[in-house]
Amino acid sequence: MRPSDPLEARARDLALAAGVDPDARVPNPAKPGKTMPAWTGFRDQARAAHQVAEQARLGAVLGDQPAAYRDAPFAVFGRHEDGTLAQMRNCMRVGNVVAGTLCADGHLGYAQPVGGVIAYEGQVSISGVGFDIACGNMAARLDVPYAAVRDRAAQILGDIRRAISFGVGRANEERVEHKLFDDGEAWRASGMESYRQKAAAQLGTVGSGNHYVDLFEDEEGLVWIGVHFGSRGLGHTSATRYLKAAGGQDGMHVPPTVVEETSELGQRYLAAMELAGRYAYAGREWVVERVRAIIGGAITETVHNHHNYAWKETHGGRDLWVVRKGATPAFPGQRGFVGGSMGDDAVILEGVDSEASRVSLYSTVHGAGRVFGRREALRRFTRAEMDDWLRARGVTVSGGDLDESPMAYRRLPEVLSHHGDTVRILHRLRPFAVAMAGPGEFDPFKD
Repeated sequence: MRPSDPLEARARDLALAAGVDPDARVPNPAKPGKTMPAWTGFRDQARAAHQVAEQARLGAVLGDQPAAYRDAPFAVFGRHEDGTLAQMRNCMRVGNVVAGTLCADGHLGYAQPVGGVIAYEGQVSISGVGFDIACGNMAARLDVPYAAVRDRAAQILGDIRRAISFGVGRANEERVEHKLFDDGEAWRASGMESYRQKAAAQLGTVGSGNHYVDLFEDEEGLVWIGVHFGSRGLGHTSATRYLKAAGGQDGMHVPPTVVEETSELGQRYLAAMELAGRYAYAGREWVVERVRAIIGGAITETVHNHHNYAWKETHGGRDLWVVRKGATPAFPGQRGFVGGSMGDDAVILEGVDSEASRVSLYSTVHGAGRVFGRREALRRFTRAEMDDWLRARGVTVSGGDLDESPMAYRRLPEVLSHHGDTVRILHRLRPFAVAMAGPGEFDPFKD
């Protein structure tokens, strides 16, 4: 007996409305020579319709917003599904919202779209920052030519896998000492003191999903190390604890949980967020240095940024909390590292001042953005297709699964083009080696 599909009923109705027999057999584009029921060809439409319906249901029950914050300006970069736009508009209707932006890599997220940026006056959104507090990227350029490591990429990947812990709830096999764990006041203020020892054991672990350690070649033939992950269990536990304390809900089609910055709860959450931010920075720095020691050479340049975080910033003369969920800060001259998929180029970029930059709240993309969710990617693509894609681009991968297939993502150059003159590309980085958690390694701490 085949497993039930929650989209089947709606997909069947759409097929009938289009004059198609839902049970007719049609060619399966993902599996040449095979067929599939005709209704499955309407799953994408059914999913989109479901998302819009859920956001309409949520919008109908949202409470009143203070009059001074209604109809705040909302900028959209790129093209998005209706459900993503509806989710962002619902977020803009809750709390002291001054402005909002949806970046071109945006897609539906937990309570707020990934790629969504919202500026609040006197408030911060716990669900906007999300569960993987301070998830971000770090890149480091080495004085090592790609030609010097090309023939030992597989060996380097093996060494990385032995030195760095990937996967679910892992502890680092190499104990990391860091001054962060001696800052007793920060742990007390955050309410996370009971997690300090577990956090110490996890520092420097990467996790799974789209978290990675990548090696790149730049336009001058030099090697870069790139890493992507966040605050691991510390951030996830902090977010879960304060979301519950604020009476919030977990899920995609739920209202954002917004707290006053001056309230006791708000102060404790902000302290926890800042602690998780310091922890994420420490973890990424440790991993980059560990990988550098494996490759050899010296670091000549670094770029480091969060993309799930809230910053106190001044916009239009007002001091605001700017919540970026899957969005990179890009103030004039500020650099950021933005990755594509495991088979696509990444970039080092910097913000440029322009009217569009100001409208964007000085924010840009954090990646290429998903076209298909994890489950859909697993259903739609084959390992052979993914391997062919990577082989054609000369990328060696250790780990990874179909949910992270390059075919599940947009193409980064196209996504960046929608942000026009808000950013400038400084370096294009071609991946040649990628280390990720392997198939089946579920990680509750990923974004």
